[in-house]
Amino acid sequence: MSRPLVIRFWKPYGVLTQFTDPGGRPTLAAYIPLKDIYAAGRLDMDSEGLLLLTADGALSHRLTDPRYAHPRTYLVQVERIPDEATLQRLREGIRLSDGFTRPAQVERLLTPPDLPERPVPVRYRKTVPDCWLKLTITEGRNRQVRRMTAAVGHPTLRLVRWAIGPITLDGLRPGEWQALNDAEVERLRRSVRLR
Repeated sequence: MSRPLVIRFWKPYGVLTQFTDPGGRPTLAAYIPLKDIYAAGRLDMDSEGLLLLTADGALSHRLTDPRYAHPRTYLVQVERIPDEATLQRLREGIRLSDGFTRPAQVERLLTPPDLPERPVPVRYRKTVPDCWLKLTITEGRNRQVRRMTAAVGHPTLRLVRWAIGPITLDGLRPGEWQALNDAEVERLRRSVRLR
């Protein structure tokens, strides 16, 4: 028996993570011409990057339920240069309005990642430096990464989800999608403890 289709999609900046919008804002329908497939999770309109879509309800549930603690990796451009103590705070967990976050993996990137330009440029201030972090979390609270970096004094300027478990954006451009092959689907299912 074949498994339901799973696709990876590079959600562009300014696109809603849904197929319809009464307000007429850009949606997934402009990019994905498939029926009966749904986003497993979401990305805010002002965030970019990897979105997985499927009709597999069990897989979608595991990808969105925080109990399964699967990793999501983000490339995050932040204002100013965080020191090691600040990075350690992120690693240990940050108190947000809805409680402490789980520990995160975080590293400062020495060079900016090779990403396409965003259609709306990131705010630039000549007197305020910025840098990129690679940050991996295992929960998906609303705007969590943005709230975490703001809580330690380094507001997020640009946010790109690079990976969900073993699946990455590698080889895609903004607005492109690709069906996962059987081996990729199996790796993804194993990563959320589905057989």
